[in-house]
Amino acid sequence: MFLVNEGALVSVCADDSLHLWNLRQKRPAILHSLKFNRERITNCTLPFQSKWLYIGTERGNVHVVNIESFVLSGYVINWNKAIELSRKTHPGPVVHLSDNPIDANKLLIGFETGAVVLWDLTTKMAEQRFNCSQPVRCVSWHHEGKQFIVSHTDGTLTMWNLKNAAKPANIISPHAKVPVKGLKPEPCTPVLKVEWRSVKNGDPFILFSGGLPYDKANSTPSITIMQGKTTTVLEMEHTVIDFLCLCDNPWPSNPQEPYAVVVLLESDLVVVDLTSQGYPCFENPYPMDLHESPVTCVQYYADCPSDLIPHLYSAGANSLNRKKQLYSKKNWPVKGGGWGSGGSSEQEIVITGHADGTIKFWDASRVMLQVLYKLKTAKVFEKKKQARSLDGDEEPFAIQMVKLCQESRLLAVAGASGHVILYRFSRLEVTTELSVLEIAIVYEPEEPDTPEAETPPPPPPTPLKRNTSTVSASSVASAMSAPSLVTQTTSGGATAGSGPASGNQVTSTSSGDGIRDNVPNLKVKGGAHKRSSGFQADLCCQLVWVDGEAPSTITAVEINSCYGLLAFGTVSGLVIVDYLQKTCLLNMGTPDLYGSADPYTRTPRSPKKSKPQGLGDIVEQYMADPERCKSPTSSSGEQNGVCVSPTSSNNARKQGRNNHDPAQLKRTANRSPPTPPPSPKEGPDGGRVDPTSTFHFGHLIKYVISSLSMNPSVLHVPYRSEGSFTRSRSSSMSSLEKEAREGVQCLTFAESYTRKTESVTSPCVWVGTTLGSVLVIVINLPPPGEQRYTQPVIVTPSGTILRLKGSTLLMEFLDCNGSLITPPHEPWKDINRETKDVREKRPPLLQRSRMSPSSSTEIADRQFVIISSEKEAKVISLPSQTCAYRVKVAESSYVVRADVISLHNSVCLACYVANGHIMAFSLPSFRVLLDHDYLPLTDLRIGRTFQFSSHGKGVYQASPTELQRITICSEASENLHDMLGDLFLPVNTPEAPTKGFFRGLFGGGGSQLDRENLFGESSGRPSRSIARHIPGTGGLEGVKANSSSAAGELYKARIALHERGEKLSELEERTAQMMANAENFSTGSHQLMQKYKDKKWYQF
Repeated sequence: MFLVNEGALVSVCADDSLHLWNLRQKRPAILHSLKFNRERITNCTLPFQSKWLYIGTERGNVHVVNIESFVLSGYVINWNKAIELSRKTHPGPVVHLSDNPIDANKLLIGFETGAVVLWDLTTKMAEQRFNCSQPVRCVSWHHEGKQFIVSHTDGTLTMWNLKNAAKPANIISPHAKVPVKGLKPEPCTPVLKVEWRSVKNGDPFILFSGGLPYDKANSTPSITIMQGKTTTVLEMEHTVIDFLCLCDNPWPSNPQEPYAVVVLLESDLVVVDLTSQGYPCFENPYPMDLHESPVTCVQYYADCPSDLIPHLYSAGANSLNRKKQLYSKKNWPVKGGGWGSGGSSEQEIVITGHADGTIKFWDASRVMLQVLYKLKTAKVFEKKKQARSLDGDEEPFAIQMVKLCQESRLLAVAGASGHVILYRFSRLEVTTELSVLEIAIVYEPEEPDTPEAETPPPPPPTPLKRNTSTVSASSVASAMSAPSLVTQTTSGGATAGSGPASGNQVTSTSSGDGIRDNVPNLKVKGGAHKRSSGFQADLCCQLVWVDGEAPSTITAVEINSCYGLLAFGTVSGLVIVDYLQKTCLLNMGTPDLYGSADPYTRTPRSPKKSKPQGLGDIVEQYMADPERCKSPTSSSGEQNGVCVSPTSSNNARKQGRNNHDPAQLKRTANRSPPTPPPSPKEGPDGGRVDPTSTFHFGHLIKYVISSLSMNPSVLHVPYRSEGSFTRSRSSSMSSLEKEAREGVQCLTFAESYTRKTESVTSPCVWVGTTLGSVLVIVINLPPPGEQRYTQPVIVTPSGTILRLKGSTLLMEFLDCNGSLITPPHEPWKDINRETKDVREKRPPLLQRSRMSPSSSTEIADRQFVIISSEKEAKVISLPSQTCAYRVKVAESSYVVRADVISLHNSVCLACYVANGHIMAFSLPSFRVLLDHDYLPLTDLRIGRTFQFSSHGKGVYQASPTELQRITICSEASENLHDMLGDLFLPVNTPEAPTKGFFRGLFGGGGSQLDRENLFGESSGRPSRSIARHIPGTGGLEGVKANSSSAAGELYKARIALHERGEKLSELEERTAQMMANAENFSTGSHQLMQKYKDKKWYQF
C-alpha cells in the first residue's frame, strides 16, 4: 500500500515480513523491514495521513506499527477481548481493518467466521458487535460513517447500520437466481472484495469481484458495477487478483467521486472508465501482455534501419485502430512519475515468440517496451482439436526460432511442429496463395567416435559433375547407404503448370498398423487467402513424418535475401531451400555432409526393424528419377556430390503422387557391401551383350534380389526430437556428456573462400555442428535478373572441415583490417507494388575481389573467420585456413551464448558462460576486455533467450513475465541514471473537509484522536518475540556505506545534491504559498474587524 503523497510504499510478503520502500529516488530501495515470527499476517491497513499501520494476524489479534521508525507499538487488540464473552469458539483470522470515516477513534475489525467488531481505541473496548450468518470476506464504509457493507462467501452482500447491530438493514444477492417464495436463493461464488463509493449528484457505486453463479464463475472472471437499479457485469480475460477505485477526493469523510477502477488481472492491467456510458476501458499505453502467451524465444536487434520501426508501427496500427473504437476517449488516468531525460539514440527492436504461435515486435528504444506489431502464424494452418507438437506438447504452433533480415524485411519463423514459414513485408493488403514444400530427411543415425586428431586434413578437391541418367551398380550401392531427398511442392489451389489442387497434395501413407508416413505434423490451409498489410506468408517448409517417426526439431535458421536462399538445420540434418523458385536444393543428414572425409568412426545404433520393401519399390526409388540429388558419400569416385534445383524438369510438381518417393527409402542392416553385380559386358548367363548398350535392368534386379536375400529386413531409425522450446546446444546446453548424434547448431551465409587454393570469394553457407565441426557448402548462383528465376541453383559441399572442442555456437567474418563483414543483402522493396511481368535486376551489393595469382605470386590471406564453441574460440585465416589466434573461454564450465558485436568503432567477441561470467575479447587478438561475474545459469530460460547485440547491449528473459536488458558498454552505463524515470512526483493534497457549525455545536461526528499519545511510548513495550526489526540497506545511506570508490561517491553526491535542490525548491514554493495565505488571512481579518467595529454585543 502507498503512503499517499509521501513517496513511500509498504509491501507485505508471503514470509510475514513488511518492507518500507523509498520511491523518492530513481532506484527504489528498502528503508526498513519488520519480520513477524509468531503470527502470520492476514490483513493490514494504513489510514489516510496517518503514520500508524494496523496489522491483523491469523490468530485474530491486531498490532500497530509506526511507519516512520518501523517499530512495533505496545498497543495490541487481542481477539478474546474483541468478541463476546458468551462466544466459545475462535473468531478466525482478521480479514478486514478500517477506521470510521468520521471518527478515527472507531476501528472496524472483521473476522473470517462472520464476527464484525467496532472497537473503541481510546477506551480499549468493543463498542458494538455484528454477527453475520455467513463468513466475511471484505467490508467497506459509506462516507457518512453510519453504514457499512459486508461481502460473504455465498455471494451475498449485507448492509449494516450502526444504530441496529441485531440484524442487517438489507441483504443483496446480485447474481443469484430468483427463488420460489419461501426458498433461499442459490449460493454463488464468494465476493472477494467490495467497495462502496459515493458521488455528490447521483446514486453511489457498489463494485465487487466474484459473486457469480457456480456454472459461470469458472469460465468468466468479472467485475460487477451496481449504481441505482442498474447492474453491469464486466467480463475479464484473466483471473481477477485485485481492484481499486480511483477517486477525486482522498478524504474518506467526503463523497469520493470515483471516475475509474483499476483491475489487476493475472496477466494484465485494465482500467475502466466509470464516467462514460457503457463503462469502456482506457487504452493501456504500457505493455502488460508480454506473457499473454508464454514466451518461447526472444530476438534482439539494437541497431535497426531508421524506417523499420515506423513501418511496423503503421502495419500494427491498422489492426489496433479497430480496437480503439471500443476504448474510452479519455486519456490514461494513472499519471504518477515522470520519464527520464535520456534515452537510446539507436532504433532497437525486441521480437518475442510465444507458445500460441504469435510473434510480437516491441520498440525497445526507450526504457519502456512499446508493442509495434503482432503476427499470428497459426492462421497459416488448419485448426485441429488434438494437434500436438513434435515432442507431444499441446502447443503445436509454438515459436522456436525467429530470424529477421532487417534490410530486406524477410522473416523466417521456425515452429515446434517442424515447420519454417517465410514472411515478406508489404504495406499493401493482397490475396495470395501460400506455397508449401514438404521435405523429409531420412538417414540412419549412428554414434560417432570422436577421433583424437582435432583438425583432420581435408581431402583433395575433385571436379564436380552433374548427375546423369546413366545408372551403374556402384551408384545403386551408394544409394542404398545414402540419405534420401524428397520434396513435394504444393500450393493452396490450382496453379499454372501444376495440375489440379488435389493432385499436388501429398497423400498420407501408412502401414497396416496405422503408422504416419510422408505427412507433415500440421496441414496448411489451401486456396487463396487475404493477407493484411505487414508480414505476409510467402513459403512454408514442412518436415514430414517418416515411417511413424516425427521429424527432427529445428535448431538453426538463416536467410539471405541476396542469394534468395533459406537454410535451416535440425538435430539430424540440413535443408537449403531456394525461396525464389520454391524448390529444395539440399536436405540430408549431418553425417552425410562430410562425404568421404568424415573424421568420425560411426557405429550403427540399435536398429529398429520395419516392414520389408518390395523389389519393385526399391527399383522404382532408385531408377525412376535419374536427375535427383546424389549424396556426397557416393562410392562412385566423386567425393563432392552436387545438388541442383529441379527447374529444368517439373515432373515432380505435375505428378499427383510420387511413386518413387525417397521418403520410403530404407537402409539394410548389414553395412558390409553386398556382392557386386556382374560386369556390364556379361549377360545373366555369362554370355556377352552389346557393348554399346547401357547396363541391363535384369542385372540390377538380380543384384537387388541378392541384396534382399542377404538381409530381408530393412532398417530405418530416424531421430526423434527431445526438446520442446529449448534450443539444442550439444547435450542440453552442456558438452560434458558425449553427444550421441550430430546436429546442425548454427548457420551463416557469406561471401568467402571455400578452399585453400581459391583466390576469389564465392557465395557459400558455413555449417556448425553440435560436435564442433564446421563445414562449408558452395553455392553456384545463376546470373541475376530473369535467369535467376529460370536456371537452377547448384549447391555442393566443398570438402573443407574445421573442428573445435564443444558445440559450435558462432561463425562470423572479418576483413583484413579487422572490420566486420556483414552478409550480402538486398534492400527492401514492396513486391506487391511491382508488376509480375517485370522483374528488376538484382543490384550488385558486394564487389568480389578477383585475383589471378601466377606461379611467382603467393595468395595472401584476406579474411578472418571467428568460430566460437562451448569451450574455445578460434580465428582462422582465409583462404589458407590457418589458426591465427586461439583462446580457451571456459575450462570447467561452458559457453552458453557468443556473439560478435560492434563497440566504439570496433568489434569484439562477447560470451556468456554458464558459471555466470560475461566475458569480452578483442578481435582478432582475443585480448580480454571484460570478465565480470554477473548471473549463473540457474534457469534454462535464461540460456535460451540470452543474446548480445550492437553497441554492447544484451537482453534475456529473467522470468516468465520479465525481459532484462543489460549493457557491457561503460558509456551507456554512465547514462543509465539519466534514462531512468522518476517514480514519485509530489502533488497538492486537497483541503480537509470542514466541520459544520451545527455538527460541532450539537456534538455530531467523532472526537479527535491523538494516535501519538495512544500508540507511542505510553502504550508500553512490545513483546520482542512477536516481530523483529531489520534496518534497510537500500537508499542513499546504504549505498554510501557500501561504496568505496571515488567515482561512486561523486555519483551519489550528485544524486543527493539533486534531491536537495528539489526539496529546497519545494520548500520555497510552500513558503510562498504560506505567505500568500497569511496575507489573505490578514486582509480578511481587517475587513471583518472594520465591519463589526462599532456594533454592540446585542447587535450581532
